[in-house]
Parts: sequence; C-alpha cells; structure tokens
Amino acid sequence: MTERYVWDLQEVDETQVAVVGGKGAHLGGLSRIEGIRVPGGFCVTTDAFRRIMAEAPSLDDRLDQLSRLNPDDREAIRTLSAEIRRTIEGIAVPGDLAAAIIRALARLGEQASCAVRSSATAEDLPTASFAGQQDTYLNVVGPTAILQHVSRCWASLFTERAVTYRQRNGIDHRTVHMAVVVQRMVFPHAAGILFTADPVTGNRKVATVDAGFGLGEALVSGLVNPDVFKVRHGEVVAKAIAAKQRAVHALPTGGTQEVAIDPQRQEQPALTDAQVVRLVRLGRRIEAHFGRPQDIEWCLVDGGFQIVQSRPITTLFPIPETGDQENHVYVSVGHGQMMTDPMKPLGLSMWQLTAMVPMHTAGGRLFVDVTRRLASPASRAGLLDAMGRGDPLIRDALETVLDRDDFVPSLPDAGPGGPPAGGASAPIETDPAIVTELIKRSQVSIAALERDIRTKTGPALLDFLLEAFEEHKRVLGDPLSMQAIMAGMEATWWLNDTLQEWLDEKNAADTLTLSAPDNVTSEMGLALLDVADVIRPHSEVVAFLQGVEDIEDKAFLDELAKLTGGTEARDAIEAYLDRYGMRCVGEIDITRPRWRERPTTLVPVILDNVRNFEPGAAQRRFEQGRQKAQKKEQDVLSRLRALPDGDRKADEAKRMIDRVRTFIGYREYPKYGIVSRYFVYKQALLEEAERLVQAGVLPEKEDIFYLTFQELHDVVRSHQVDGRLIQPRKDAFRTYHALTPPRVLTSDGEAVTGAYRRDDVPADALIGLPVSAGTVEGRARVVLDIAEADLEAGDILVTTFTDPSWSPLFVGIAGLVTEVGGQMTHGAVIAREYGLPAVVGVEQATRLIRDGQRIRVHGTDGYVEILS
Repeated sequence: MTERYVWDLQEVDETQVAVVGGKGAHLGGLSRIEGIRVPGGFCVTTDAFRRIMAEAPSLDDRLDQLSRLNPDDREAIRTLSAEIRRTIEGIAVPGDLAAAIIRALARLGEQASCAVRSSATAEDLPTASFAGQQDTYLNVVGPTAILQHVSRCWASLFTERAVTYRQRNGIDHRTVHMAVVVQRMVFPHAAGILFTADPVTGNRKVATVDAGFGLGEALVSGLVNPDVFKVRHGEVVAKAIAAKQRAVHALPTGGTQEVAIDPQRQEQPALTDAQVVRLVRLGRRIEAHFGRPQDIEWCLVDGGFQIVQSRPITTLFPIPETGDQENHVYVSVGHGQMMTDPMKPLGLSMWQLTAMVPMHTAGGRLFVDVTRRLASPASRAGLLDAMGRGDPLIRDALETVLDRDDFVPSLPDAGPGGPPAGGASAPIETDPAIVTELIKRSQVSIAALERDIRTKTGPALLDFLLEAFEEHKRVLGDPLSMQAIMAGMEATWWLNDTLQEWLDEKNAADTLTLSAPDNVTSEMGLALLDVADVIRPHSEVVAFLQGVEDIEDKAFLDELAKLTGGTEARDAIEAYLDRYGMRCVGEIDITRPRWRERPTTLVPVILDNVRNFEPGAAQRRFEQGRQKAQKKEQDVLSRLRALPDGDRKADEAKRMIDRVRTFIGYREYPKYGIVSRYFVYKQALLEEAERLVQAGVLPEKEDIFYLTFQELHDVVRSHQVDGRLIQPRKDAFRTYHALTPPRVLTSDGEAVTGAYRRDDVPADALIGLPVSAGTVEGRARVVLDIAEADLEAGDILVTTFTDPSWSPLFVGIAGLVTEVGGQMTHGAVIAREYGLPAVVGVEQATRLIRDGQRIRVHGTDGYVEILS
C-alpha cells in the first residue's frame, strides 16, 4: 500500500488514531455526528512524520539516548529534546509531501487563515489525555507558513514536557508518532470549554461550561477567569459571571494578540442561559457518540456553535457497573481496610470471593452498595453509627447524600435491609480462654488448608480453592469471633464515653489498652526489635545489610549466612518470616509481594531498629506500656470511688477495663488469619501459573494477576488464554494509580468527600480523627513507601494509610498522622498499643505537610499544627 500523506477530516474517524493521531481521529469522528459542526480541514498523516524522521538517520541514536535518561534528569532531557526538535525543524519537507499539503490547503482557500495543531498517536486516549503536551498554532496564513508550522508540530512531539510525561508513564518514544491537523480558523464571538461531567465532583449528570470572549486561548492560558455555568437536566442550576478584562483576537495578517475589553462588556455573560443549555445538549450528543464523558472546546460563531476539539475526561473516577438505571450509593472498602491503592484483577476477585458482603469494582478498587440499608430507617441508623465510629467523613458524606431528598428512595422498615451494621451481639463472658480457643480454631483450619492443598493441581486446585473460600468465610464469620471483636470495641467505646461523662477525661481507653495481650500486630513490631538485637553486635552483618539493594531476594538470606554472625542473623530473620512473612503493604491484594517473597523489604526497618534502640528494647517497651496501663487503671478507679455512688461506678469501670484488655488484642487476629490463608492460596496459584508458562499458555507467571479468579479457572481448564486481555488490563492498572478513590461514590459518578464540621480547633490546623491520646511535637517524615523509610527516634510518621505491615515502624516513632483511618482500624489500634499520639483521616496530609517540617500532633483532640 502506498503511503498517503493527507486525509480530509471528513474521511477519518476515531478508529484511525494510528493514521491521524488522537486529535485528528476525534475531530473526524465529531464531524460525522448529526448536528455537530466542525471547522473544515485535513490531516497530515503519521506516514508523513515517519518519512521526515527517516530523512535524518542521526535521530535514531538520539532516541536511544533519550530512552535511557532518568525522568528526573531534567537538564539532560531539556538539552537532548531541544537538539531533536532543532533537527526535525531543520529537515526540508520533501517535494511530493509539500505538494500534497498545498493541494489540500487550496481546497480551504490558499490564503485562508488556519489553525495548525499537533495530533499525536498517544493523546486524547481513554487512559491518558496528554492534554496540552503538544503544540497548537492559530491564524497561520499562506503555504510557506503552513509548512513551517507543520514542521514545528512534528518537532513538538519532543518538548521537554511531552518527553517527561511519556517516560513517567512508561511509553516508548518510538511508539508515538505525530500527525498534524490543519483546520480553517474560526473567529468566534465567544469560546471556551464544556465538560459533560462535573470535573470537580465527578457528577455525570452535571455539565460545566467555561466561557469567555474571543478565542478560547485566553481561558486556556489563564489570561482571564471564565464565566462558569452548571447545567443539570437541561437547566442552568448555578452560574458565576467573571469580570473579563481581556480577550485574545486574531490579527488580519496572521497570529493573535491580546486586546482589552470595553468596560461596559466586561461584566456581561459571554453566553445567554439558552445558549449554554443548547451547547450542553450538543455536548450530550458528543458524549453519547464517544461513550464516555468529554472535555470539549467550542466556539460561538454567528450565533451557532462549532466544535474544535473533544477528548475524554481521564480524571473521573469510574462508576461500578450495575446494569440498572436506579440510584446507588457506594462506600469504599479500601478506606476501611487501610488500602486505597488500586488492586489487580486477581486481587479484586479473590477479595470478592472471600468477603462477607457483595462488593463492586471500579477504578481498581472495591465498593459496597449501601443503598438498601440507607433506604430503610431501621437499618440506616445502625449503618450511619457503624460508619461514623469507623470514619466520620464517610458518615458525613452519607448524610450529605441523604439530605438530597430525592436521591435515596425511602423503603418501609420491613424491607430486605438486613440487620443493622455492627448490630447488637449476645454478650460473652470476660474470659481469656475464649481468645485462646479462637486463635487455636484459626490455626487448625490453616494447617488443614496447607495440608490439603499440597496434592492439588490443574482444575482440581481451582475447584479446591472455591471450597477453601467457603471455609475461609466460615472462620471469618464465626459468631464467637464476631462477639469477641465486638466485646473489645464496645468496652472501648463505653470507657471513652462514660469516663468523659464521669471524670471529664477524653479517650481514657487509649492508655488503658497499652500493651494489651494477644495482639499479633503489635507483637510483630516488637519481634523485629528482637531481630535487631541479634544483628546489632555483628558489624559485618550490619555493613552487608546497608548495601543490600543490589542483592536479589532469593540470594539475600544465603549470602547473609556466609558472614561472621550471619547464621544467627539469618535464623532470626527466618524465624520472623515463618511467623509474619505472609504480610506486606497492601496485603488485601493477593498479588502484592509478601515479605517472605521479598525479605529485603524489611532491611531498612531492621537497620533503623539497630541504630535507634538499645538491646532488650522490645521487652522494656511492652513492660512500660503494661505498667502505664496498670497505673492509669488505679488512678481512674480511685478517682471514681471519690464520686457520689463511687463504688458502683468503680466496679463497672473495672469490669469494662478487664473486658477491653481481654478482647481488644484479638481485634487484629482475624486479618492475620485471612492474610495467612491468602499466602497459602497464592503459593499454590503461582505454582499452577508456572505450569501454564511451561506449557506455553502464558508468557510469564505474574500474568495470572491480571485475570480474575473465574478467568484463571477457565484458563487452567482450557489451556487457552485470550492474549488481548492481559496487556489492556496492565495499561488500565497503571492508569488507576493516578485516581483518588472517593470514600463515598454515587451512581451519578459524584465523589462525596464529607467534612468534620468542627469549630473547636485552631484556624489553620489540619483536622482529623483523634485515635490515640497525647500531644507530641517533632519532625514530620512523609513516607509513601515503607522501603524508603529512614526514621530517627522522635520522628512523626506522616503517610496515606498504614496496614498491619507498617507496625514495625511504629516502635521507632513518636507520633502518627495518616490520610485514611478510623477509631478501630489497624493503625489506630497499634498506635494506642504503643502509646503513640495519633490523628488519622487527615485529608491530603502527605501533600499539606512537607517532609522535615516540625509539626505538633494533638492525638486527644484530633488535629495537627504545622509549626515550621
């Protein structure tokens, strides 16, 4: 097939991104929609770009150099990309290519004013918009100028910003090609942007129109504030008219200039309400054509709208698919599980198969549909209470949705709302033997799983796992286990509420629960201090660990054993991994590498412990906590006895203190049991994946992480996999990292954030939830990856979320601040165990607090002050 260098816009559609780039393909698609006017024009194809690149063989070496650069090496990227741009702009456009462009231009009118716009094959895609990465030139007149600007567009594929963006997103420079769109220039009365979904809240039913006078460049470049209109169900529901002092207009000779707007016009709206509604109707038609919300550039010319660009809005959080038209309210599972990162498909489906309630997926995250429980007044109160105790922001967000009378239907109480969340459970005796028995039940069940799974392979393994998931749920839903968890939590709430009423003391339970027995997560942190004790005396081992980044995980423990003191060190780490090696950050996703698979993950924490602690620290820490709790108990009881009716109050408090100390440690055990089972499942599935690789069914065993459990079951049965499935899933997973999951999401796509609504904190403080009493001042260490932690004694850890795998860090810090969490989530429980002042649920803490700043954490009152 001969190369074709120019296509008319009318000839292309959105399937031809490879030929005319994202912008060209979208414009072609737009021009075919009934009732949508697009300025006429043509595309210079990617064949033309490839032809130009081939004219300069030196570009090949430079692209090689470019791909080897670190995305953070700004200086090198700037220099090399400028060289590449100069080379491309210096290449004379070959005669036949120039002739084809000039012929197409003649059809528009040789001296017509044109917009010349770059259109890369990796822009305006559903997963990466690349908005503004490449260049647009307005009001270009005459063949010579057009050819020159086409060359500039080709070169703009290598602006510093575009190069860095591709490197950060793992996109190979050679796979992206540049087409160019040349369109007849329009000279609008007004122009702007239409979002067919609200870009701030994500609400798909609300469209937002930004409008200004003259060309849209004034808005895009930030020269003026736009008028902003919001439209819902065909009517303007909100508007803000800006004072528009300047506009950008085209010059008769080519190019553009800024002009001042007549003072009488400045306050006038750029569009009438009727025009706004008409524009949104066009936007809905475009959205329906492309099948997803769009960010549309429009112009108003002679009273009619012309569309000059449409691209998907890539920042919106996806909506769970239901297949019905009903209203739904979803609550994030990740916020409760302390894991708001995206999960891979196998991780999502395994959690769904082993969870106690149905869950929906969107954006690589899990959500529970709470609409039915919100709709029935009886279950609503229980749900809001349970959510509020866990995370007040979720409760407030749900109340915000309920306040909109029309969104959640009202059902009669008899509706199938199910029992209220965390409903009253039958009380149990305060008996430590109950906890011992529950732990034993879990251990017996896991031992049986390990024994029985060994002999299973192929379809029999997957069938066996489906049965194992039922046993998993049986252990998790054990009524006695539920009662023990609730007993510990209810006793904590009773102590906090009642002692505040009787003694005017906030969060008294925080001290009373210090060093509670049977807490597998806090024991895990202390046990790593014991590992550091074994390593500390051996300087050769410490030196080896300091340089461990270069060693593969498999070789790490073997290499260690070759050193003086290395055998003891290896044995100590091995023993730790035998007990806790199934844990890792984000452990609810089975696909995440476990400590047993990557023991080097623990090295930075071990080294911090070697540096920051004296021998015997674990025992001392635990004992100090126990004595503090004992002293607090005596203090509380003696103060209660001095009150009217004091003996009764003291007896009741003593009963609750015993109860909380008996059961609160067990709160952490079920998760440990889940993750222990997960590791057994994972090892068996990876062995099966290895067999699929050997049989040539899969290229690599980790590919199973991008299949759901059900799909994997089919692959194991049929020995066939749809090769087109895995790569798009990998690409989608990468894009999900850029999305922030909302605590509450509606079926309209609205992310409802919730607020604390408190007036008892200093004006500029960061508000959160008090979960562990005390006040501490220190250096903030913002840590997003546990492997990057480098903590000194007295530091305050600031991070997005902490799951149990973070608890080894807790022994060395003075305080904790997280963006996600509630009273009873793991971070809060462990912070109380260790006596660390902690505030969780601080929105955007890792952005608002800078690493190294001095901060004060008010763990009793739930706020953080930035001091320096």
